[in-house]
Amino acid sequence: MAKGYWISFYRAVHDAEKLAAYAKLAGPAIHAAGGKFLARSTAAHAYESGLLMRTVVVEFPSVAQAAACHDGAAYQEALRVLGEGSVDRDFRIVEGVE
Repeated sequence: MAKGYWISFYRAVHDAEKLAAYAKLAGPAIHAAGGKFLARSTAAHAYESGLLMRTVVVEFPSVAQAAACHDGAAYQEALRVLGEGSVDRDFRIVEGVE
């Protein structure tokens, strides 16, 4: 079974306090669901049409577990705390290569 990955690109942060409150809830929710942070920082280099923006990569045992974490109550509470308009981000779940 292929692993699942959350990949998030933060184009803009409009409310750093809400993002910090989100992170306090999201981290434990992700770990409890079997997620492991692989990268969590501003890009070191950007090529082609890339931007130097905050990027987060989380590995899960499967795509199903990644989606279940996102849709679960604990992570949804973190999203509620983040609220609308606090960040502009592109969030995806992708299947890993076996």
